Amino acid sequence: MKIEVSFEGKKGVNANFNGYVVKTDQPVESGGGGNFPSPFELFLSSLATCAGIYIKSFCDMRNLPTENIKITQEMEYDEITKMLVRVNIQIQVPPDFPENYKDALVAVADKCKVRKHLLNAPEVTAYTTVLV
Repeated sequence: MKIEVSFEGKKGVNANFNGYVVKTDQPVESGGGGNFPSPFELFLSSLATCAGIYIKSFCDMRNLPTENIKITQEMEYDEITKMLVRVNIQIQVPPDFPENYKDALVAVADKCKVRKHLLNAPEVTAYTTVLV
């Protein structure tokens, strides 16, 4: 997959790939318009939604309803560096959810591809070229 980036407005930066446009912006206090999530917010939401699709697929395969499952994600940051140090994903299930599947939900959430990449981070390089 190739992602092409385009710029829009004050601080808008868009990712264009596979026929989609994912729009990002910066908060007003950072000079943006606050019209779209920031790139970091999209990164964090990709972790939560990735866990969600694994949980949804697990439940669908077992005909378990997902309407009353709630997934929340909270982040913890280092006070000095402001860097992310922990991400907590809570999976809330209704009282009638089968007991034997509760630990399995955690196990499938842990299989999330985004999470796996965070645990085994790829090398990321940036370089410049001259347009021809």
